[in-house]
Amino acid sequence: ERLWRLAFVAGVMVSPWLYAAAFGMPEVVITDNRWLLVAGGLLVGYGTRLGSGCTSGHGVCGLGRLSLRSLVSTLTFMGLGFLVVYVMRHAI
Repeated sequence: ERLWRLAFVAGVMVSPWLYAAAFGMPEVVITDNRWLLVAGGLLVGYGTRLGSGCTSGHGVCGLGRLSLRSLVSTLTFMGLGFLVVYVMRHAI
């Protein structure tokens, strides 16, 4: 009972270093535009309220309990996320 919990915590702690050693650290760019950050935060909050839960809650817990609403939500936000990335990288 205790061994798998320790292995999980060790994996969570060690995996970033293993990833960095194998692939290098990705460059993280955060905008300094405060209005854009505020707008993003408000949109995330609105989406959480509209979707009756956060994306990880639907994706992890909701799918784990075979909730149809969580399946539809997860497919929707993943699909829209893919679409936004495609448009931002290839169409704009």
